[in-house]
Amino acid sequence: MASNKSRKKALKERYIFGVFDIESHKQVINVNFSLINLILGGMGLLLVLITCVVLVFIYTPLRELIPGYPNAKTREVMMNNALRADSLEKVIHLWEIHLVNLQRVLADEDPLTPEEILPKDQFSGIPEFTVGGRSKEDSLLRAQTEQREQEYQENIQGRNIQIEGLHFFPPVKGIVTSEFSPADNHYAIDIVAPENSVIYAVLDGTVSFASWTEEFGYVLQIQHENNLLSIYKHCSQLFKTTGDPVTAGSAVAVIGRDGTYSTGYHLHFELWHKGIPLDPADYINF
Repeated sequence: MASNKSRKKALKERYIFGVFDIESHKQVINVNFSLINLILGGMGLLLVLITCVVLVFIYTPLRELIPGYPNAKTREVMMNNALRADSLEKVIHLWEIHLVNLQRVLADEDPLTPEEILPKDQFSGIPEFTVGGRSKEDSLLRAQTEQREQEYQENIQGRNIQIEGLHFFPPVKGIVTSEFSPADNHYAIDIVAPENSVIYAVLDGTVSFASWTEEFGYVLQIQHENNLLSIYKHCSQLFKTTGDPVTAGSAVAVIGRDGTYSTGYHLHFELWHKGIPLDPADYINF
């Protein structure tokens, strides 16, 4: 008990800190303090220092030095991954709806109605369709498609395309899954082939473009004589670079499934003549 009282008394005892001039012995600084004041002052100073350090790390780029804290590039990657995950979730939802409707049709049942698929706040914006008739938007789309097809046929017939005598080498051995269709803005044919299948040049020429794209993966473009241009998309690997000469039947790439517009291993092959897309099936036996 006595020791506790003596400790409290020692903490409250006051001391004098003085600074004297060495020549005149005159007191310059005189500070009165106690041990408890000294301890509290030291703790307050330490708290201020800690607060300043924390604020510096929070509001300056130094926070990236903290282990586990993501830097700007990591945060950008995380944001992009979150957006991609959201897009994939929507695609999966659409496929689920498609599967349910397919099962209903096979079971001789009516498919899901828009009221069952969309929320009420979105369904209110869908135009009504009369059974057995066409909406104004559908008729307009059909007219535009027919006009586009007619214009394409006129352009093809109005040009003197003298390439029938050329021998085209098949770019890849596979199955044509999507044919040439200008009405659907599909100016190519899609050929499905096994993984690691080699892609060949259809004619002699020079590589005019060879690079990676977000939509089509690796893309190779070859310029041929007679103003012919062949394009190979969704490649996983390229054997040629821009400016390289190629011969018909030589290996130029490997089939792939890269790109946002790809759903599996296939070659998206385009054939152009003087800026006009041609149907590759008219000149190449696939």
